[in-house]
Amino acid sequence: MPDNPAETAYEAELIQRIKSGDHELFYRLIQPYEKRVFATALAILKNEADAEDIAQDSILKAFRHLGQFRGEAKFSTWLLQITVNEARMRRRRNIAHAMEPMVDEKDDESDYQPREFADWREIPSEALERKEIRHALMDAMTSLGENYRSVFVLRDIQHLSIEETAKVLEISPASVKTRLLRARLMLRDLLGPGLDGQWTSKLAFAKGAKPWQ
Repeated sequence: MPDNPAETAYEAELIQRIKSGDHELFYRLIQPYEKRVFATALAILKNEADAEDIAQDSILKAFRHLGQFRGEAKFSTWLLQITVNEARMRRRRNIAHAMEPMVDEKDDESDYQPREFADWREIPSEALERKEIRHALMDAMTSLGENYRSVFVLRDIQHLSIEETAKVLEISPASVKTRLLRARLMLRDLLGPGLDGQWTSKLAFAKGAKPWQ
């Protein structure tokens, strides 16, 4: 995501040229965000095929409605808002007959009692290249309610700021902080026992390491 004035200015120029009719530039605009769009849809839908469909639909919708983008927020934030809305509509259609686990229905102010494991640390990217660890994390994330899963993906995997996450999910920054803390605690409890009882050593947890992208 653009995080310096030069990149932001270049992106703004691309958007303006696309609005002016140079539509072939849209792929150049969208390409840095394709994986993030898919990851966001997957965090809500928990189904790769549905997430791929929603990613494509969201990108197409962004193209069709680019003229409505006013630059009041980052383009990436606007795009992920579209993705979240599209994914939630698909999810409501898919599971209209079902209900989320009870943990999703609890108020964010309700108590969550974490189990006694080592402190949560960020997971180094190189550790997550290992298939069994990546699958363990994905399985654990899937077990979270959508409220917590979405915040965790946007903050700890896609590295959006608290304010950007709040805007994408249309919740308050305080709710982002609360849900992220609970998501981390839940994942820590799920992953704490580790693989073969040696999770900490296998992951080689390191303070300050970058999580999976």
